[in-house]
Amino acid sequence: MPKSSYSGKDIQVLEGLEAVRKRPSMYIGSTGPKGLHHLVYEVVDNSVDEALAGICTSIEITIHQDNSVTVVDNGRGIPVDNVPKYRKAAVEVVLTILHAGGKFGGEGYKVSGGLHGVGVSVVNALSKKLDVEVKRDGKIWAQSYEYGKPTAPLKPIGNSKATGTVITFWPDDAIFEEIEFSWDTLASRMRETAFLNKNLKIVLVDERELEPRRAEFRYSGGIVDFVKYLNEKKESIHSKVVAFEVEGDEGVVEVAMQWNTGYSEAVLAFANNINTHEGGTHLEGFKNALTRTINDYSRRQGILKEKDDNLSGEDIREGLTAVISVKLREPQFEGQTKTKLGNTEMRSFVQAAVTQHLAEYLEEHPKPARAIVMKSAQAAKARAAARKARELTRRKGLLESSTLPGKLADCSIKEASLTEIYLVEGDSAGGSAKQARDRSFQAILPLRGKILNVEKAGINRALASEEIQAMITALGTSVAEEFDLSQARYHKAIIMTDADVDGAHIRCLILTFFYRYMRELIDAGYIYIAQPPLYKLSVGKKHEYAYNDKQLQQLLARLSDGAKYSIQRYKGLGEMNPEQLWETTMDPERRTLLQVTLDDALAAEEAFVDLMGDQVEPRKEFIQRHAKNVRFLDV
Repeated sequence: MPKSSYSGKDIQVLEGLEAVRKRPSMYIGSTGPKGLHHLVYEVVDNSVDEALAGICTSIEITIHQDNSVTVVDNGRGIPVDNVPKYRKAAVEVVLTILHAGGKFGGEGYKVSGGLHGVGVSVVNALSKKLDVEVKRDGKIWAQSYEYGKPTAPLKPIGNSKATGTVITFWPDDAIFEEIEFSWDTLASRMRETAFLNKNLKIVLVDERELEPRRAEFRYSGGIVDFVKYLNEKKESIHSKVVAFEVEGDEGVVEVAMQWNTGYSEAVLAFANNINTHEGGTHLEGFKNALTRTINDYSRRQGILKEKDDNLSGEDIREGLTAVISVKLREPQFEGQTKTKLGNTEMRSFVQAAVTQHLAEYLEEHPKPARAIVMKSAQAAKARAAARKARELTRRKGLLESSTLPGKLADCSIKEASLTEIYLVEGDSAGGSAKQARDRSFQAILPLRGKILNVEKAGINRALASEEIQAMITALGTSVAEEFDLSQARYHKAIIMTDADVDGAHIRCLILTFFYRYMRELIDAGYIYIAQPPLYKLSVGKKHEYAYNDKQLQQLLARLSDGAKYSIQRYKGLGEMNPEQLWETTMDPERRTLLQVTLDDALAAEEAFVDLMGDQVEPRKEFIQRHAKNVRFLDV
């Protein structure tokens, strides 16, 4: 074959914001819903940084009918004087040059958020239009942009004694898969941001409904209110939230925590308002101090005897709801998604703060302190019972990877990164899936009925469940504190249930188990949800499938006038023969899979507690709130 040329003329330099438009996913993660909402976060983060600087007290976000978004703040306003190097107004430099801003040294900001430092210039690059208005220096300044380029120089349009910035942007529908902002997604993020910034008022308005929807978030208690919010649907074992704040050369740490009677822990860690899903040094410092301090107190009070083993970190954190928020000047983020704090100095800083203040709280509040220790001791007993249950089941061969569940139809390839397992509702659908699959890389595990709701049960009861045992054994990772991601036998675990109410319930039960006891599988991106079609459209001997109402309408619109057709609405996987199941749901070339992610830990925690927890009222409220969105209801 002739050699292709590769010389200087083949080197392409993308000027200005062209690189962002060429490879948007490098800057905002994706061009799907996650990336679309990231645009709003970038603009809001600038306003929040003004709040961190002690200036901004109010932010208002408005979603307009055309899905454009306006963000208004009362901060200092983006500077409008010229940047000498570029001979342009500072606001234009900030909006058109990557990594330009007041957060890379200098005295503009001591602490700032924003995960990747790409800033509002990326929002400008990925918008077909953006308008900026700055109130500063006694005037109102305005400028407009199209596809990241200014349409005219910055100019004054009036006078004002106030200060602040107004940015309105129209996301480019040629870049994003769909321009449709989610109220729930934005509301959850804005609520979280308000919790983390005491007394900052954040207002969210949605003008797309007949009656504009409005929510205001402002919390004078900061993360103490955050913990109360997370625990409001749970039964607390001590009434007052344990909270303290410490400032030092390393930065500032705020901690708030409260134990409840539940079995799961909800520990959220933040650095400069960024949710550090993967943890980091601040979380390590917190956990180390928590475990040591509770054990020291237990021994001093004689609750733990000399012969007793120490309480483990898992025992102590059972039923704990906690928020750790650190603010520091130069955060270093690591990990798979750059949400793991790497600053080594924060480990000892947080550890010292927690050790001192938690020890003081325990000494000064003996009754709640004893309740906390007894809760941990009960967890230790339950964990010991679960350990014995695991050992017993191992002796029986139920949890040993060498003895796989009898109903598992395994695949022939042993390389985990190339294989996938379908967790299928029911033996009937499991039989069809076994016939439909590609045996080389697809394994099938049928699950009978509805598995145990682990939100209402401890790990010892969970391990007694035959279906849960089968999942644990098939996946190979073990569970809870013995979990080992490197032992995963498949890198895709695909939940495949019927498209009806029972199927949705079974999916929720399986996801609850993964979230509580195998969360690392979700973090690693190994959990997926299959998307079987909802409709089969037949015209003569030909047929096509639609996975939602919109697709069905598109298929119907393509039919010629007078065409005779029939529509079948699938309720269960069993209605499809193996060939149809492969063609629509299992063939990697044609199927659609939804990857389960934890982008919003707060929303996930809320959802699992509301929908799967002990209290009925939150479920009732959820049904009432979302009733208008129900498309199919099997009676």
